[in-house]
Amino acid sequence: MKKIIVTIDGPAGAGKSTTARRVAERLGYIYIDTGAMYRAVTLAALRQGTAMTDHELGELATATEIQMEPGFNGQTVVMNGEDVTKAIRQADVTSNVSQVSTFPSVRRALVLRQRAMGFNGGVVMDGRDIGSVVFPNAQVKVFLVADPEERIRRRLAEALDRGDEIDAEQVRNQIMGRDKLDSERADSPLVKPDGATEIDTTRLTIDDQVEQILAMVHSYQKTYDLVSKYGNF
Repeated sequence: MKKIIVTIDGPAGAGKSTTARRVAERLGYIYIDTGAMYRAVTLAALRQGTAMTDHELGELATATEIQMEPGFNGQTVVMNGEDVTKAIRQADVTSNVSQVSTFPSVRRALVLRQRAMGFNGGVVMDGRDIGSVVFPNAQVKVFLVADPEERIRRRLAEALDRGDEIDAEQVRNQIMGRDKLDSERADSPLVKPDGATEIDTTRLTIDDQVEQILAMVHSYQKTYDLVSKYGNF
């Protein structure tokens, strides 16, 4: 079957990463968590004390090596040769990644890498501007949403599982703050991409979400095969 690009966008806690990873596994595709790339740049900036300016962060994003590799428990993020999969989920990174991701030079540097990763298709990529900016012509585009309280509940559970010392109010502030910054930033704001199918995950299981997206992929591939064989009709 034709290898295509599947984009999954949406706000924090909507279920993007887990769903995208499982869709990729089912399709035999490469999964790319673009949010982890922004987190890696943020981690590098915090470690190096980089000034929070467009120029400084843009140079850092360009110079930082980031690899996304399959691992036993999902995707492994390697920054400059170091496994930072856990480090990029620390509270200080979470608190700063929204600010770092608002800078145009950072976004330009990472978008170029993301396009290169998905150039040949066969990828499932999740983020906040994948279907709208990185791959606006992707064959299957999905926009996940969920009730804010459910998103808070999910993120709190994830944080507690990691052993983070955090409460629901702190998570609420993080998510609401992230939503505001993502939606209001001038460069590549979070929006529902043109042609994307919106899925409300509030009451869906991950399996439900995966099956809906797989159905969309199979529908596209079936139509593509028919058109390839018989032409437009």
